[in-house]
Amino acid sequence: MQAAVLAAGEGQRLRPFTVNKPKVMIKIGNKPVLEYVIESLREAGIRDIVLVVGYRRTRVMDYFGDGSRWSVNIEYAIQEKQLGTAHALKQAEKFLSDDFVVVSGDNIFDAETLKRLEKWSVAFKRADEVSKYGVLEVVEGKVRRVVEKPEKPISALINTGIYRFGSEIFEFINDITDIPTVINRMTEAGYEFSAVEAEKWLDIVYPWDILKINEIAMDFRGVTVSGKIDDAEIVGDVSIGMNSIVKHGAFIRDAVVGRNCEIGQNTIIKGRTSIGDNVRIGALCYIENSVIGDNVVVGPQSYIKDSVIDNGCVIGAKFTTISDQASVIVEGEVHKIEAGAFIGENCSVGSNVVIEAGSIIGNRCKISPGKVVFGRIPDDSMVV
Repeated sequence: MQAAVLAAGEGQRLRPFTVNKPKVMIKIGNKPVLEYVIESLREAGIRDIVLVVGYRRTRVMDYFGDGSRWSVNIEYAIQEKQLGTAHALKQAEKFLSDDFVVVSGDNIFDAETLKRLEKWSVAFKRADEVSKYGVLEVVEGKVRRVVEKPEKPISALINTGIYRFGSEIFEFINDITDIPTVINRMTEAGYEFSAVEAEKWLDIVYPWDILKINEIAMDFRGVTVSGKIDDAEIVGDVSIGMNSIVKHGAFIRDAVVGRNCEIGQNTIIKGRTSIGDNVRIGALCYIENSVIGDNVVVGPQSYIKDSVIDNGCVIGAKFTTISDQASVIVEGEVHKIEAGAFIGENCSVGSNVVIEAGSIIGNRCKISPGKVVFGRIPDDSMVV
């Protein structure tokens, strides 16, 4: 069987983390989201994969290549303009035969769900809040229709974007841009789609979703150490990458530390935290439930909780993120969250800076020492 992976979108609601990379290349547990997708497909026995790419596509193509590193065969279809899921699938038509799976490249899902799909089926997940998703109306195990973002909920079954189709679907796409509309047309024409419940499924829509999925993705067990531990305490599920050094008195529990990192003396890292490659964490820091990208420097005595810090940031001493309840506005919608800070790539943050809960700092920002920062700071800003 083949799979078409829809990986062309930008993910504007995830900014600043998608300004320089597509959302499928956001790292969780030190791997791009799309890598988890490919691993799940392989685990389900699907090794012929078509990646539909578009926005910042070279980031995807350079990383995954022909797929041989993952023991799969990858081909690429290009969606020049991101016009919708059905339009994206149409770009892969020439690569696909009669029976294939369609998945989104920015979701986490399990292989067992894929194995239970039969031809002409839609995977769903039960949810309490359905208004922001496509919702399935199901009768006797068959999908009657898919309703996008219903004002009044018709069921608690949200569309996961995981499908198994036959090639006839391309006859129905024509100028339709989204897959749910195609499914509705096909059910009207007499096709029957089975509804299959997904065991595990999560999507990334907003910056704080990175933290939720990072926790789920880090589902390994045990301790793996390829670096050097200098009289430090390692507890729970921990992975330390090659050539990394954990210095005297440090404490690490339930975390991933990448390659060529240095964790300073008496620093505490815990709570499903992932730290990228080539990262320097100073002494006496506290980091909990956070995602820190590659090539980041964090000064001593810093406190980071429930936060995401992207690649290349340099942060001074005694830096603090406040984790608390906050109201965050994204594309005109107000979201009530509990989180710390979200900081884009290549920011320079001075010593003694405090960032309030829910703040979103753009890429390449410079924040002077001693400042208290809150709200949304655009790319390339200076806070003086």
